[in-house]
Amino acid sequence: QVQLVESGGGLVQPGGSLTLSCAASGRTFRGGSMGWFRQAPGKDREFVSGIRGTMNNKFYGDSVKGRFTISRDNAKNMVYLQMSSLKVEDTAVYYCAASGASLILSTITRSESYDYWGQGTQVTVSS
Repeated sequence: QVQLVESGGGLVQPGGSLTLSCAASGRTFRGGSMGWFRQAPGKDREFVSGIRGTMNNKFYGDSVKGRFTISRDNAKNMVYLQMSSLKVEDTAVYYCAASGASLILSTITRSESYDYWGQGTQVTVSS
């Protein structure tokens, strides 16, 4: 049984930093794709970042480019999201997602491309 478990969410002030972690179990996603999505109250789920393939190609949503960094540790079967210069509008539940496929750009940003999802972790940016 595949499980994705996020951690690292919390309350942070605007301009602050936070790192989210996602631990995968049940199978390895080496060579596949892992991503982060977020959903704020009353809004659609939004692509934040994705990482794919053995070359670890990285992709970012426009709203987080230059502020967020995705990485993964295949040996630990984990993916991370380093978030800096956080804004109030980054407040959302953040979800980790995974696919066994090395998704291309047109699909890595789409939630329906992923087979597995975590339960989410709340990130609140507020003063």
